[in-house]
Amino acid sequence: MEQHPTIWIDAIQRAVRAALADAVAGGVAGTAALVADRVRGIGVSGQQHGAVLLDAALEPVRAAKLWCDTSTAAEAREISAELGRTVPAGFTAPKLRYVARREPSVWEQVRHVALPHDYVNAWLSGDLFTEAGDASGTGYLREGVLRGSEDPYVGALDDIAAGLSEKVPRVLASNAVVATLRKSAADALGLREGIAISGGGGDNMMSAIGSGATRPGVVTCSLGTSGTVFAYSAEPLDDPTGAIAAFRSSSEGENREPGHLPLLCIMNCTSVLNEVCDLTGKGHGELTLAAEAVPPGCDGMLFVPYLVGERVPDLPNARGRLVGIPGSIQAAALYRAAMEGVSLSLGLGVDRMRELGLGVDEVRLVGGAAGNWLWRSVLADVFGCPVRLVVETETAAMGAALQVASAVAGDPSSDAMSQRVVALADEVAEPSSDRSELVAEMKRRFAAEVKTLS
Repeated sequence: MEQHPTIWIDAIQRAVRAALADAVAGGVAGTAALVADRVRGIGVSGQQHGAVLLDAALEPVRAAKLWCDTSTAAEAREISAELGRTVPAGFTAPKLRYVARREPSVWEQVRHVALPHDYVNAWLSGDLFTEAGDASGTGYLREGVLRGSEDPYVGALDDIAAGLSEKVPRVLASNAVVATLRKSAADALGLREGIAISGGGGDNMMSAIGSGATRPGVVTCSLGTSGTVFAYSAEPLDDPTGAIAAFRSSSEGENREPGHLPLLCIMNCTSVLNEVCDLTGKGHGELTLAAEAVPPGCDGMLFVPYLVGERVPDLPNARGRLVGIPGSIQAAALYRAAMEGVSLSLGLGVDRMRELGLGVDEVRLVGGAAGNWLWRSVLADVFGCPVRLVVETETAAMGAALQVASAVAGDPSSDAMSQRVVALADEVAEPSSDRSELVAEMKRRFAAEVKTLS
Protein backbone atom coordinates (compact mmCIF):
# COMPACT_ATOMS: atom_id res chain seq x y z
CA MET A 1 0.00 0.00 0.00
CA GLU A 2 1.59 3.26 -1.12
CA GLN A 3 0.66 6.94 -1.35
CA HIS A 4 2.57 9.95 -2.62
CA PRO A 5 3.38 12.42 0.18
CA THR A 6 2.50 15.47 -1.92
CA ILE A 7 -1.14 14.40 -1.57
CA TRP A 8 -0.88 15.16 2.15
CA ILE A 9 0.47 18.66 1.51
CA ASP A 10 -2.31 19.45 -0.96
CA ALA A 11 -4.88 18.27 1.60
CA ILE A 12 -3.30 20.35 4.39
CA GLN A 13 -3.43 23.50 2.29
CA ARG A 14 -7.11 22.98 1.48
CA ALA A 15 -7.98 22.06 5.07
CA VAL A 16 -6.27 25.04 6.70
CA ARG A 17 -7.77 27.56 4.29
CA ALA A 18 -11.20 25.95 4.72
CA ALA A 19 -10.83 26.08 8.51
CA LEU A 20 -10.05 29.80 8.40
CA ALA A 21 -13.06 30.45 6.17
CA ASP A 22 -15.30 28.30 8.37
CA ALA A 23 -14.20 30.23 11.45
CA VAL A 24 -15.31 33.48 9.86
CA ALA A 25 -18.57 31.94 8.63
CA GLY A 26 -19.16 30.55 12.11
CA GLY A 27 -19.10 33.99 13.69
CA VAL A 28 -15.45 34.63 14.60
CA ALA A 29 -14.95 38.36 14.17
CA GLY A 30 -12.80 39.57 11.30
CA THR A 31 -11.59 38.29 7.97
CA ALA A 32 -9.77 35.02 7.36
CA ALA A 33 -6.50 36.96 7.46
CA LEU A 34 -7.35 38.42 10.87
CA VAL A 35 -8.32 34.99 12.16
CA ALA A 36 -5.02 33.61 10.83
CA ASP A 37 -3.13 36.22 12.85
CA ARG A 38 -4.54 34.67 16.03
CA VAL A 39 -3.02 31.25 15.31
CA ARG A 40 -0.13 30.79 17.74
CA GLY A 41 1.04 27.26 17.06
CA ILE A 42 0.89 24.22 14.79
CA GLY A 43 1.02 20.62 15.97
CA VAL A 44 1.20 17.78 13.48
CA SER A 45 -0.28 14.30 13.82
CA GLY A 46 0.50 11.72 11.16
CA GLN A 47 -0.05 8.06 10.38
CA GLN A 48 2.73 5.99 11.88
CA HIS A 49 5.42 3.80 10.30
CA GLY A 50 5.30 5.14 6.72
CA ALA A 51 8.61 5.36 4.86
CA VAL A 52 8.98 8.77 3.24
CA LEU A 53 12.15 8.82 1.14
CA LEU A 54 13.56 12.27 0.35
CA ASP A 55 16.33 13.76 -1.77
CA ALA A 56 18.73 16.47 -0.63
CA ALA A 57 16.06 19.13 -1.21
CA LEU A 58 13.60 17.25 1.05
CA GLU A 59 11.48 16.26 -1.96
CA PRO A 60 10.03 12.71 -2.19
CA VAL A 61 11.82 10.38 -4.62
CA ARG A 62 8.99 7.81 -4.67
CA ALA A 63 5.59 7.13 -3.15
CA ALA A 64 5.63 6.37 0.57
CA LYS A 65 5.11 2.80 1.70
CA LEU A 66 2.40 3.03 4.37
CA TRP A 67 1.77 1.35 7.72
CA CYS A 68 -0.57 -1.22 6.15
CA ASP A 69 1.93 -2.39 3.52
CA THR A 70 2.69 -6.06 4.21
CA SER A 71 4.87 -6.66 1.14
CA THR A 72 7.86 -6.37 3.49
CA ALA A 73 7.11 -9.51 5.53
CA ALA A 74 10.34 -11.25 4.50
CA GLU A 75 12.44 -8.21 5.40
CA ALA A 76 10.64 -7.94 8.75
CA ARG A 77 11.52 -11.53 9.64
CA GLU A 78 15.16 -10.92 8.77
CA ILE A 79 15.46 -7.72 10.80
CA SER A 80 13.65 -9.27 13.77
CA ALA A 81 16.17 -12.11 13.81
CA GLU A 82 19.10 -9.70 13.51
CA LEU A 83 17.93 -7.34 16.29
CA GLY A 84 16.63 -10.09 18.57
CA ARG A 85 13.17 -8.55 18.95
CA THR A 86 9.99 -8.43 16.93
CA VAL A 87 9.91 -5.82 14.17
CA PRO A 88 6.53 -6.16 12.40
CA ALA A 89 6.17 -5.88 8.64
CA GLY A 90 4.26 -2.63 9.17
CA PHE A 91 7.23 -0.87 10.81
CA THR A 92 9.52 1.46 8.88
CA ALA A 93 12.76 -0.54 8.97
CA PRO A 94 11.54 -3.41 6.74
CA LYS A 95 10.28 -0.89 4.19
CA LEU A 96 13.72 0.71 3.96
CA ARG A 97 15.44 -2.64 3.43
CA TYR A 98 12.80 -3.53 0.83
CA VAL A 99 13.56 -0.41 -1.23
CA ALA A 100 17.33 -0.64 -0.78
CA ARG A 101 17.29 -4.28 -1.91
CA ARG A 102 14.67 -4.24 -4.65
CA GLU A 103 14.94 -0.68 -5.94
CA PRO A 104 18.66 0.12 -5.66
CA SER A 105 18.52 2.96 -8.18
CA VAL A 106 15.84 4.66 -6.08
CA TRP A 107 17.75 4.09 -2.83
CA GLU A 108 20.79 5.78 -4.36
CA GLN A 109 18.74 8.98 -4.68
CA VAL A 110 17.67 8.95 -1.03
CA ARG A 111 19.41 11.42 1.24
CA HIS A 112 16.89 11.50 4.09
CA VAL A 113 14.29 9.10 5.50
CA ALA A 114 11.28 10.47 7.32
CA LEU A 115 7.99 9.45 8.84
CA PRO A 116 4.81 11.05 7.47
CA HIS A 117 4.53 13.61 10.26
CA ASP A 118 8.26 14.36 9.97
CA TYR A 119 7.77 15.15 6.28
CA VAL A 120 4.87 17.50 7.00
CA ASN A 121 6.95 19.28 9.64
CA ALA A 122 9.79 19.57 7.12
CA TRP A 123 7.46 21.13 4.55
CA LEU A 124 6.18 23.56 7.17
CA SER A 125 9.58 24.57 8.55
CA GLY A 126 12.20 23.66 5.94
CA ASP A 127 13.95 21.54 8.57
CA LEU A 128 13.88 17.75 9.01
CA PHE A 129 13.67 16.26 12.50
CA THR A 130 11.71 13.63 14.39
CA GLU A 131 10.63 12.93 17.98
CA ALA A 132 10.82 9.82 20.12
CA GLY A 133 7.12 8.89 20.10
CA ASP A 134 6.65 8.38 16.37
CA ALA A 135 10.27 7.29 15.91
CA SER A 136 9.72 4.42 18.36
CA GLY A 137 7.61 2.81 15.63
CA THR A 138 10.41 2.66 13.09
CA GLY A 139 12.16 -0.40 14.49
CA TYR A 140 15.49 1.38 14.72
CA LEU A 141 15.10 3.83 17.60
CA ARG A 142 17.19 2.64 20.52
CA GLU A 143 15.01 1.33 23.35
CA GLY A 144 14.87 3.66 26.34
CA VAL A 145 16.27 6.64 24.41
CA LEU A 146 15.60 10.05 25.93
CA ARG A 147 15.14 13.28 24.03
CA GLY A 148 18.38 15.02 23.17
CA SER A 149 20.30 11.76 23.30
CA GLU A 150 23.58 11.78 21.42
CA ASP A 151 22.96 8.21 20.26
CA PRO A 152 19.22 7.73 19.70
CA TYR A 153 19.39 4.94 17.12
CA VAL A 154 20.41 1.29 17.22
CA GLY A 155 23.99 0.53 16.23
CA ALA A 156 23.00 -1.67 13.30
CA LEU A 157 21.48 1.09 11.15
CA ASP A 158 23.67 0.40 8.14
CA ASP A 159 22.91 -3.31 8.41
CA ILE A 160 19.21 -2.53 8.03
CA ALA A 161 19.85 -0.60 4.82
CA ALA A 162 23.10 0.63 3.30
CA GLY A 163 23.99 4.15 4.43
CA LEU A 164 20.94 4.50 6.68
CA SER A 165 23.00 6.06 9.47
CA GLU A 166 23.57 9.08 7.21
CA LYS A 167 19.89 9.42 6.31
CA VAL A 168 18.00 9.36 9.65
CA PRO A 169 16.89 12.68 11.18
CA ARG A 170 17.92 14.02 14.57
CA VAL A 171 15.54 13.38 17.47
CA LEU A 172 14.12 16.49 19.14
CA ALA A 173 11.65 17.02 21.98
CA SER A 174 8.01 16.19 21.36
CA ASN A 175 6.30 18.63 23.66
CA ALA A 176 8.31 21.76 22.93
CA VAL A 177 8.56 24.45 20.27
CA VAL A 178 11.19 23.00 17.93
CA ALA A 179 10.67 25.01 14.71
CA THR A 180 8.71 27.87 13.16
CA LEU A 181 6.58 28.24 10.04
CA ARG A 182 8.61 29.33 7.02
CA LYS A 183 7.37 31.96 4.56
CA SER A 184 6.64 29.68 1.60
CA ALA A 185 4.47 27.39 3.71
CA ALA A 186 2.82 30.34 5.46
CA ASP A 187 1.85 31.85 2.12
CA ALA A 188 0.46 28.53 0.90
CA LEU A 189 -1.64 28.12 4.04
CA GLY A 190 -2.79 31.70 4.48
CA LEU A 191 -1.02 31.99 7.83
CA ARG A 192 1.70 34.30 9.11
CA GLU A 193 5.37 33.40 9.04
CA GLY A 194 7.06 32.41 12.29
CA ILE A 195 4.23 30.51 13.98
CA ALA A 196 5.53 28.00 16.55
CA ILE A 197 5.69 24.31 15.59
CA SER A 198 5.85 21.57 18.23
CA GLY A 199 7.48 18.18 17.76
CA GLY A 200 4.15 16.55 16.91
CA GLY A 201 3.91 12.79 16.77
CA GLY A 202 2.23 9.71 15.38
CA ASP A 203 -1.54 9.57 15.29
CA ASN A 204 -1.74 7.18 18.23
CA MET A 205 0.56 9.33 20.36
CA MET A 206 -1.50 12.41 19.56
CA SER A 207 -4.75 10.53 20.14
CA ALA A 208 -3.53 9.60 23.62
CA ILE A 209 -3.20 13.30 24.44
CA GLY A 210 -6.53 14.09 22.77
CA SER A 211 -8.39 11.40 24.73
CA GLY A 212 -6.82 11.95 28.13
CA ALA A 213 -4.71 8.78 28.13
CA THR A 214 -1.83 10.70 29.68
CA ARG A 215 -1.94 9.06 33.11
CA PRO A 216 -2.29 5.47 34.37
CA GLY A 217 -5.62 3.64 34.29
CA VAL A 218 -7.02 5.10 31.08
CA VAL A 219 -6.88 2.98 27.92
CA THR A 220 -7.89 4.42 24.56
CA CYS A 221 -9.39 2.26 21.83
CA SER A 222 -9.47 3.72 18.33
CA LEU A 223 -11.95 2.30 15.84
CA GLY A 224 -10.79 3.19 12.35
CA THR A 225 -9.55 1.37 9.26
CA SER A 226 -7.04 -0.09 11.67
CA GLY A 227 -7.86 -0.62 15.33
CA THR A 228 -5.64 0.25 18.25
CA VAL A 229 -5.67 0.04 22.02
CA PHE A 230 -3.06 2.04 23.92
CA ALA A 231 -2.39 3.53 27.32
CA TYR A 232 0.03 5.71 29.23
CA SER A 233 2.73 4.02 31.27
CA ALA A 234 5.45 5.68 33.31
CA GLU A 235 7.69 2.67 32.71
CA PRO A 236 8.33 0.70 29.52
CA LEU A 237 6.02 -2.30 29.15
CA ASP A 238 8.16 -5.06 27.70
CA ASP A 239 6.15 -7.83 26.04
CA PRO A 240 8.29 -10.85 25.05
CA THR A 241 5.51 -12.04 22.72
CA GLY A 242 5.64 -8.83 20.68
CA ALA A 243 1.87 -8.38 20.87
CA ILE A 244 2.14 -5.08 22.74
CA ALA A 245 4.46 -2.60 21.04
CA ALA A 246 6.70 -0.70 23.44
CA PHE A 247 6.22 2.77 21.95
CA ARG A 248 7.25 6.02 23.55
CA SER A 249 4.62 8.67 24.18
CA SER A 250 4.85 12.13 22.61
CA SER A 251 4.24 13.83 25.94
CA GLU A 252 5.54 13.68 29.45
CA GLY A 253 3.13 12.43 32.10
CA GLU A 254 1.74 14.15 35.17
CA ASN A 255 5.05 13.48 36.94
CA ARG A 256 6.90 15.40 34.17
CA GLU A 257 8.89 12.30 33.26
CA PRO A 258 9.17 10.93 29.69
CA GLY A 259 6.29 8.51 29.19
CA HIS A 260 5.61 5.32 27.30
CA LEU A 261 2.70 4.20 25.15
CA PRO A 262 2.19 0.42 25.14
CA LEU A 263 -0.01 -0.32 22.14
CA LEU A 264 -1.70 -3.08 20.20
CA CYS A 265 -2.58 -2.46 16.56
CA ILE A 266 -4.76 -4.63 14.35
CA MET A 267 -5.08 -4.08 10.62
CA ASN A 268 -8.69 -5.25 10.33
CA CYS A 269 -11.20 -3.04 12.12
CA THR A 270 -13.97 -0.92 10.58
CA SER A 271 -12.99 -2.23 7.15
CA VAL A 272 -14.43 -5.61 8.17
CA LEU A 273 -17.85 -4.14 8.92
CA ASN A 274 -17.63 -2.11 5.71
CA GLU A 275 -17.20 -5.37 3.80
CA VAL A 276 -20.39 -6.73 5.35
CA CYS A 277 -22.23 -3.58 4.30
CA ASP A 278 -20.92 -3.91 0.75
CA LEU A 279 -21.80 -7.60 0.64
CA THR A 280 -25.36 -7.13 1.90
CA GLY A 281 -26.09 -3.77 0.30
CA LYS A 282 -27.19 -2.35 3.66
CA GLY A 283 -25.86 0.60 5.66
CA HIS A 284 -24.26 0.60 9.10
CA GLY A 285 -27.27 2.20 10.76
CA GLU A 286 -29.73 -0.34 9.40
CA LEU A 287 -27.48 -3.29 10.22
CA THR A 288 -26.74 -2.02 13.73
CA LEU A 289 -30.45 -1.79 14.55
CA ALA A 290 -31.04 -5.28 13.17
CA ALA A 291 -27.96 -6.71 14.94
CA GLU A 292 -29.33 -5.60 18.31
CA ALA A 293 -31.90 -8.39 18.00
CA VAL A 294 -29.22 -11.02 17.33
CA PRO A 295 -28.23 -12.81 20.55
CA PRO A 296 -24.68 -12.17 21.81
CA GLY A 297 -22.39 -14.85 20.44
CA CYS A 298 -24.49 -15.13 17.26
CA ASP A 299 -25.65 -18.63 18.19
CA GLY A 300 -22.10 -19.93 17.86
CA MET A 301 -21.09 -18.18 14.63
CA LEU A 302 -17.55 -16.81 15.02
CA PHE A 303 -15.80 -14.39 12.65
CA VAL A 304 -11.98 -14.32 12.64
CA PRO A 305 -11.59 -10.99 10.79
CA TYR A 306 -8.14 -11.25 9.20
CA LEU A 307 -9.22 -10.10 5.74
CA VAL A 308 -5.85 -8.56 4.79
CA GLY A 309 -3.53 -10.58 7.01
CA GLU A 310 -2.89 -9.33 10.52
CA ARG A 311 -0.23 -7.46 12.43
CA VAL A 312 -1.01 -8.84 15.91
CA PRO A 313 -0.75 -11.73 15.96
CA ASP A 314 1.96 -11.58 13.32
CA LEU A 315 0.09 -13.26 10.45
CA PRO A 316 0.70 -11.07 7.37
CA ASN A 317 -0.52 -13.76 4.98
CA ALA A 318 -3.56 -14.97 6.96
CA ARG A 319 -7.10 -14.75 5.66
CA GLY A 320 -10.42 -14.36 7.46
CA ARG A 321 -12.42 -17.29 8.73
CA LEU A 322 -16.13 -17.73 9.48
CA VAL A 323 -16.93 -20.77 11.61
CA GLY A 324 -20.11 -22.17 13.11
CA ILE A 325 -22.14 -21.07 10.10
CA PRO A 326 -25.87 -21.81 10.40
CA GLY A 327 -28.04 -23.13 7.59
CA SER A 328 -29.11 -19.62 6.69
CA ILE A 329 -26.90 -16.58 7.28
CA GLN A 330 -28.82 -13.39 8.00
CA ALA A 331 -27.23 -10.01 7.28
CA ALA A 332 -27.74 -8.83 10.87
CA ALA A 333 -26.04 -11.93 12.31
CA LEU A 334 -23.09 -11.56 9.94
CA TYR A 335 -22.73 -7.91 10.92
CA ARG A 336 -22.80 -8.69 14.63
CA ALA A 337 -20.35 -11.57 14.15
CA ALA A 338 -17.97 -9.17 12.39
CA MET A 339 -18.38 -6.65 15.22
CA GLU A 340 -17.72 -9.33 17.83
CA GLY A 341 -14.74 -10.72 15.90
CA VAL A 342 -13.03 -7.33 15.69
CA SER A 343 -13.82 -6.71 19.36
CA LEU A 344 -12.25 -10.03 20.35
CA SER A 345 -9.19 -9.11 18.31
CA LEU A 346 -8.90 -5.80 20.17
CA GLY A 347 -9.60 -7.58 23.44
CA LEU A 348 -6.39 -9.55 23.02
CA GLY A 349 -4.55 -6.27 23.57
CA VAL A 350 -6.44 -5.18 26.68
CA ASP A 351 -6.11 -8.64 28.24
CA ARG A 352 -2.40 -8.73 27.44
CA MET A 353 -1.85 -5.30 29.00
CA ARG A 354 -3.44 -6.57 32.21
CA GLU A 355 -1.23 -9.67 32.13
CA LEU A 356 1.81 -7.38 31.90
CA GLY A 357 0.68 -5.47 34.99
CA LEU A 358 -0.95 -2.40 33.45
CA GLY A 359 -4.04 -1.17 35.28
CA VAL A 360 -7.19 -0.78 33.17
CA ASP A 361 -9.86 1.31 34.93
CA GLU A 362 -11.79 2.36 31.83
CA VAL A 363 -11.53 2.34 28.05
CA ARG A 364 -12.24 5.48 26.03
CA LEU A 365 -13.47 5.06 22.48
CA VAL A 366 -12.36 7.31 19.63
CA GLY A 367 -12.36 7.14 15.85
CA GLY A 368 -14.95 7.07 13.13
CA ALA A 369 -17.00 4.16 14.50
CA ALA A 370 -16.86 5.16 18.17
CA GLY A 371 -20.41 6.50 18.03
CA ASN A 372 -21.91 3.06 17.36
CA TRP A 373 -23.80 2.33 20.60
CA LEU A 374 -24.06 -1.43 19.99
CA TRP A 375 -20.32 -1.72 19.41
CA ARG A 376 -19.65 0.13 22.66
CA SER A 377 -21.74 -2.45 24.50
CA VAL A 378 -19.95 -5.37 22.83
CA LEU A 379 -16.55 -3.86 23.67
CA ALA A 380 -17.51 -3.31 27.31
CA ASP A 381 -18.28 -7.03 27.61
CA VAL A 382 -15.05 -8.05 25.87
CA PHE A 383 -12.83 -5.57 27.75
CA GLY A 384 -14.51 -6.28 31.08
CA CYS A 385 -14.59 -2.63 32.14
CA PRO A 386 -16.59 0.56 31.54
CA VAL A 387 -16.35 2.00 28.02
CA ARG A 388 -16.79 5.74 27.51
CA LEU A 389 -17.06 7.91 24.42
CA VAL A 390 -14.79 10.91 23.96
CA VAL A 391 -16.93 13.81 22.73
CA GLU A 392 -14.35 14.96 20.18
CA THR A 393 -13.71 11.73 18.30
CA GLU A 394 -10.97 13.28 16.11
CA THR A 395 -8.61 12.92 19.03
CA ALA A 396 -5.39 12.76 17.00
CA ALA A 397 -5.99 16.29 15.67
CA MET A 398 -7.13 17.43 19.11
CA GLY A 399 -4.01 15.95 20.69
CA ALA A 400 -1.74 17.76 18.24
CA ALA A 401 -3.48 21.05 19.10
CA LEU A 402 -3.19 20.40 22.84
CA GLN A 403 0.47 19.46 22.48
CA VAL A 404 1.45 22.68 20.74
CA ALA A 405 -0.73 24.73 23.11
CA SER A 406 1.14 23.36 26.11
CA ALA A 407 4.46 23.77 24.28
CA VAL A 408 3.76 27.44 23.54
CA ALA A 409 2.79 27.86 27.20
CA GLY A 410 6.12 26.35 28.22
CA ASP A 411 4.66 23.24 29.87
CA PRO A 412 6.74 20.12 29.07
CA SER A 413 3.73 17.89 29.76
CA SER A 414 0.43 17.82 27.88
CA ASP A 415 -1.26 16.05 30.79
CA ALA A 416 -2.66 19.11 32.54
CA MET A 417 -3.96 20.56 29.28
CA SER A 418 -5.45 17.20 28.30
CA GLN A 419 -7.23 16.67 31.63
CA ARG A 420 -8.68 20.17 31.48
CA VAL A 421 -9.93 20.10 27.88
CA VAL A 422 -10.92 16.50 27.02
CA ALA A 423 -14.67 15.96 27.48
CA LEU A 424 -16.45 12.62 27.86
CA ALA A 425 -20.04 11.77 26.98
CA ASP A 426 -22.36 11.08 29.91
CA GLU A 427 -23.39 7.63 28.66
CA VAL A 428 -21.22 4.75 29.89
CA ALA A 429 -21.35 1.19 28.55
CA GLU A 430 -20.89 -1.26 31.41
CA PRO A 431 -19.93 -4.94 31.06
CA SER A 432 -22.77 -7.36 31.78
CA SER A 433 -22.15 -10.00 34.43
CA ASP A 434 -24.89 -12.09 32.79
CA ARG A 435 -22.75 -12.42 29.66
CA SER A 436 -19.36 -12.96 31.31
CA GLU A 437 -19.32 -16.75 30.86
CA LEU A 438 -20.41 -16.45 27.22
CA VAL A 439 -17.70 -13.87 26.52
CA ALA A 440 -15.07 -16.08 28.16
CA GLU A 441 -16.11 -18.95 25.89
CA MET A 442 -16.01 -16.68 22.83
CA LYS A 443 -12.47 -15.62 23.77
CA ARG A 444 -11.41 -19.24 24.17
CA ARG A 445 -12.82 -20.24 20.77
CA PHE A 446 -11.31 -17.17 19.10
CA ALA A 447 -7.84 -17.90 20.51
CA ALA A 448 -8.11 -21.53 19.37
CA GLU A 449 -9.03 -20.50 15.82
CA VAL A 450 -6.21 -17.97 15.66
CA LYS A 451 -3.74 -20.61 16.84
CA THR A 452 -4.61 -22.79 13.84
CA LEU A 453 -3.59 -19.93 11.53
CA SER A 454 -0.11 -19.59 13.03
